[in-house]
Amino acid sequence: MGDPKFNRKTYEKPRRPWEKERIEQENKLLKEYGLKNKREIWKTESILRNFRAQARKLQAKIRYNDPQANRELKQLLDKLISYGLLDEKTANIDAILALNLESLLARRLEYVVYKLGMANTVKQARQFITHGHICIGERVVSIPGYMVKKSEEPLIKFNENSPLSNELHPMRVKPKEEGSEAQ
Repeated sequence: MGDPKFNRKTYEKPRRPWEKERIEQENKLLKEYGLKNKREIWKTESILRNFRAQARKLQAKIRYNDPQANRELKQLLDKLISYGLLDEKTANIDAILALNLESLLARRLEYVVYKLGMANTVKQARQFITHGHICIGERVVSIPGYMVKKSEEPLIKFNENSPLSNELHPMRVKPKEEGSEAQ
């Protein structure tokens, strides 16, 4: 059973560690999403695998008209919609099964901070987060892998106590001027 003091792994390593295509794909994802190591990809794959497994189980229960399965499906869909992984109009079991790894990685705080233009690169966004320069609402979040909900996205800002909250700080992203893009 294991010692309750020590947490179990929340991911599984690949079954075949030396597949060339998988290694190239993981390296591409590492660069694109600014991840620290492949373990973060494996954790995200596990989260995605769990969502899909829940959807498959619910799909089987719904065939037998289980009323509890309908409630659980609604809760799962609401959760995925709140994270921005599914669209409200097209949310169904097939949409859950069609989710991919990139959609989950794009909801991580480090990538959202980069996409909002608060950092020049994803790596810089990760550094801002781990150093406590980013907050969501009034709460400082120092976990780059935090899954950002759609409702929290407009609340992301620089921490008031951080030197980066000053507009003139040299590490802040400079807004692009409209005339400089045409050159």
